[in-house]
Amino acid sequence: MPFGQFQHSQMLLLLACAMWGLTGFLLTRWFWQVIQTEDLQQGAEWRYDVSRINELRRQDRFFRLFQPLIQLLARFNRAAFRDALPEIQRHINCAGLPRFWLAEEYLAKLQLIALILLPVYVYVAVRAVGSGGILIAVVFAGLTVFLLRLRLAERAGRRLHAIKRRLPFLLDLLTLLMEAGSTFLNALAQAVEEYRGHPIAEEFGRVLADIRMGKTRFEAFSAMRDRLADDEITSIIGSVLQGETLGTPLASIFRTQADVLRIKRSQRAEMIAGEAGVNMLLPGILVMAAAVLILVGPFLMNYLYFGISM
Repeated sequence: MPFGQFQHSQMLLLLACAMWGLTGFLLTRWFWQVIQTEDLQQGAEWRYDVSRINELRRQDRFFRLFQPLIQLLARFNRAAFRDALPEIQRHINCAGLPRFWLAEEYLAKLQLIALILLPVYVYVAVRAVGSGGILIAVVFAGLTVFLLRLRLAERAGRRLHAIKRRLPFLLDLLTLLMEAGSTFLNALAQAVEEYRGHPIAEEFGRVLADIRMGKTRFEAFSAMRDRLADDEITSIIGSVLQGETLGTPLASIFRTQADVLRIKRSQRAEMIAGEAGVNMLLPGILVMAAAVLILVGPFLMNYLYFGISM
């Protein structure tokens, strides 16, 4: 190799190494700044509240074992995934997880699970495809976080659907109890006891607990609306809050909203039934075609092989 070409190759190699080194330095410096920066925005008091952390340690064994790592990753998540955190927090609330979880901490828990599984992925992938399996293992670790987030969203959707299915019946029960002379708090306590074990009892139980701790009904229902963040439930709670402001009797509001929910459910059932007819059209055609083929097939085969017998 000519000396000039060798020198040119050495320069390119040195330039590539310098670029990789600079990239690594900038990424390391950025990560260090992220984890060292104290975020003092709204909610910081709750984030660093000792009672919240102690309660979370009591309720979640994984957090208790890996608290330092989870909080370290949580600092990174607050800066790196700021836009995704509100949706994760909504899924946490709707899924009925302990209210002491913050979105960045729960995401850190999922990331830590993926990191714990990463050596297993590396071992299996390297044995299967060689050294290139390291990249495959990293991809599988990222896929693990994605699937765990998907599982959280699915759990939240199922629980929210269960709440919306029971909501008209709970509103009817509240209406009957209040029209029979019960106060709102007594009626709500009886309704929560009646649906004990169901997600709707958990949500209205939190409303009841908030009111008993000194919050107004407006504040308690507003907190429930913010937790669930569903359009249909938001509309119902908005009507309740508006009636509370205007002085409308709650029994009348609950009866009206229960009727509205039933109408919406009937409309939704009719829409699903209409779509089912269209969706069944193609399978019906295929079944009819198969039946015709079964009936006509033997005669067709007889004609092709033996002709028409006179």
